Amino acid sequence: MKNELLYKQPKTLLNKGTGFLSGYSHSLNPYTGCAFACSYCYVRGMPVSIFRGQEWGSWVDVKLGAAELLKKELRKAKAKGPVTIFMSSSTDPYQSAEYKEQVTRSLLEAMAEEPPEFLLVQTRSPLVTRDIDLLLRLGSRVRVSMTVETDLDAMRKHFSPMAPPIQARLKALRLLKEAGVPTQAAVAPLLPSSEAFAGKLAPLVDRVCIDDYFMGDGSGGKRTKRLGLETLYTQLGAEEWYEPSAYETVYRQFREVFAEEQLFMSQTGFEP
Repeated sequence: MKNELLYKQPKTLLNKGTGFLSGYSHSLNPYTGCAFACSYCYVRGMPVSIFRGQEWGSWVDVKLGAAELLKKELRKAKAKGPVTIFMSSSTDPYQSAEYKEQVTRSLLEAMAEEPPEFLLVQTRSPLVTRDIDLLLRLGSRVRVSMTVETDLDAMRKHFSPMAPPIQARLKALRLLKEAGVPTQAAVAPLLPSSEAFAGKLAPLVDRVCIDDYFMGDGSGGKRTKRLGLETLYTQLGAEEWYEPSAYETVYRQFREVFAEEQLFMSQTGFEP
């Protein structure tokens, strides 16, 4: 899919944390739109996508002057109380546009100068390792949450063919851990995986968050159902993985490898 990059001058960057992100004072999106175009992304069904009149994943808005604007907004927000930021809620901060545009890197530079109380960087891209220098400057105020929905790349190709390979994400987690950056694996949304999954993650992270459509889409799975995801499971003959109870088996497998305090479910795993 060809990506159309458009350049916009945002009026604001920090959005109030609500709903699933109510544990955060703000969310922060360096881009609008996402080239990874994952089949299960709830943003597909939101006004930002629907009213665009273009296929989700085919366009990305690049936010110009983001770092300067963020510094101003951070100073203002910090004067009112503790600032905790979720980056990002409706785009991937390290999608392919970031290689050249470096909006996310500029925002991290701004936050290294004017640190929030806590920053969660949510991504599925190995490009995050490029910014280890800035992540280390934030110390314990930052956590990188790497989406690893499955350990089977065939599943990744089926559900999110435009997203980075699983092996590359695991390597990125290893590099982050070796550098001393706080990390977690977000098995979210849970996709069909092998019994070896937990063992593959064990040496790479100290914590894991497991989430699915029924706990995590904010509507008990209704939002996701509207995206027609069931068909993708039927094509694989893996309908049992599209059940609200599917996570229980995976959780049990992870409990054999991780301690209870290292495992988090849904919203609690993304909290500051």
